[in-house]
Amino acid sequence: MAVEPSGAQEARRVEGLVSAQEKAIALFAEVEARALVVPGVGEREASDRIRDLADEMFGTTRHWHKRIIRSGPNTLAPYRENPPDRIIGADDVAFADFGPIFEEYEADFGRTYVFGDDPHKQRLLADLPRVFDAGRAFFAADPEITGRQLHAEVERLAAEAGWEVGIWHAGHLVGEFPHELNDGARAESYIAPDNDTPLRRTDRSGRTCHWILELHLVDRERGFGGFYEQLLDLA
Repeated sequence: MAVEPSGAQEARRVEGLVSAQEKAIALFAEVEARALVVPGVGEREASDRIRDLADEMFGTTRHWHKRIIRSGPNTLAPYRENPPDRIIGADDVAFADFGPIFEEYEADFGRTYVFGDDPHKQRLLADLPRVFDAGRAFFAADPEITGRQLHAEVERLAAEAGWEVGIWHAGHLVGEFPHELNDGARAESYIAPDNDTPLRRTDRSGRTCHWILELHLVDRERGFGGFYEQLLDLA
């Protein structure tokens, strides 16, 4: 059987990752259209609604990490914590962090929802995509940028906007499921202070590294945070 040229393999990987994100974008557009994350709904119930919608729309039944809907003070909790289920309130902030698998390619997608007119929460909602775009522009401007350098810039952008970064990293490798097997070196798999390697590189299998930029911005004094996540280096 003929071996697929490496260029064709990489083009197929890029197409798969971009397609996975496009499906995640469509999924969460429908989440908003159907008002699946709204006040009065429990976090677990909202998560299950999105799970079922992914199956309905795309036949997706697998997610490469736990499905997260968090609201109110739960939005301060980092990924590894499991705060108790909570009913979304009328003046809450809530966020979704989902990792659906589409045809063996991972999407990793996060969005924030604000209910009510609290100006600080509304400011967070506006700042999340703005900080994301600024971080992505910083990455695009430096072909040799390391994980440490991009993480430092994300922290700077967050502080400039009046927020703290709520987790220890600002993103990670993404690829075929499961991406964690692509690179055994933990630090090199994350946009994090300990990663001094260039983000534009190949992994140990010779494949181009592709990245998710992940923002968890918090206001600990006011007791809430927000989340925004999608591909850094492709679509």
